[in-house]
Amino acid sequence: MTHVLDPGVLAAGTRPGPGPGTTFDDVTRSDAALRAFLHGLPGVDQVGAEQRAATLGTRSIKTTAKAWAIDTAISMVDLTTLEGADTPGKVRSLAAKARRPDPTDPTCPAVAAVCVYGDLAGVAEEALAGSGVKVAAVATAFPSGRASRAVKLADVRDAVAGGADEIDMVIDRGAFLAGRYLDVLDEIVAVKEACGTAHLKVILETGELVTYDNARRASWLAMLAGGDFIKTSTGKTSPAATLPVCLVMLEAVRDFRAATGRQVGVKPAGGIRTTKDAIKHLVLVNETAGGDWLSPDWFRIGASGLLNDLLLQRQKLRTGHYSGPDHVSVD
Repeated sequence: MTHVLDPGVLAAGTRPGPGPGTTFDDVTRSDAALRAFLHGLPGVDQVGAEQRAATLGTRSIKTTAKAWAIDTAISMVDLTTLEGADTPGKVRSLAAKARRPDPTDPTCPAVAAVCVYGDLAGVAEEALAGSGVKVAAVATAFPSGRASRAVKLADVRDAVAGGADEIDMVIDRGAFLAGRYLDVLDEIVAVKEACGTAHLKVILETGELVTYDNARRASWLAMLAGGDFIKTSTGKTSPAATLPVCLVMLEAVRDFRAATGRQVGVKPAGGIRTTKDAIKHLVLVNETAGGDWLSPDWFRIGASGLLNDLLLQRQKLRTGHYSGPDHVSVD
């Protein structure tokens, strides 16, 4: 089915991209057309975005609402290990924690996914069998993306064959920053095809894109290419996930759905370590994109240490006192 883009829905009074009736094929037929569309998107008010993110970050959530937010955040975690020293044993341990984050409390939800390097996807798949927890694998020469397209596609196919339900790819930031938007789009399209039935998360590495305008353009580029999720960062650079950049990406998925009818998920990753951080992001989701995104199907949090803090806060609400750090496993 041909989707029609109507960028006029993005913001009244702003400089529009192509007008009503424009299709994906029209926008992506050439570098010039794609550049015209991406640079026709409304610019990001940096001061406004940072102020709004800061304001929403001060919202206070208590008691029942906090308990719901903690459980929701746990269910959205992509529990991640992406180290050169990763072993099958570590992945199995992480998978056990993903299935039963709090072994003392069967009401604690499982996490959304375990995220590993592609060569360990099979280990994770076996350990998570029957749990409903997804296996996510990073690919396309993660985290740099510096490899030939043939190597990147082979990386994806190998991870999917190994058992990955989801692929987290990195875009070619060098090509994007050089203005070779069509090259970036074509590569995402090719990776999406190589994924088969696996879902595709497109990592923008927003810290290297420098500006909020670039984050917005990269978000739209990834969605136009067929990405199922857009993801802030690899977690290997600084800054990684920030509230303002997540705000910009949430605005992008909201406006993309309004313009095309297709919903795309968002995944902030890197630097989200505390329950307070996680809840700030949930507030941001609700107030920017809306309640439709408050689900693991549409919002994920890439993290390693975050889960332990969520569990300690959950135990505090349940028992009335804080447990020591020895009450949660060391990842």
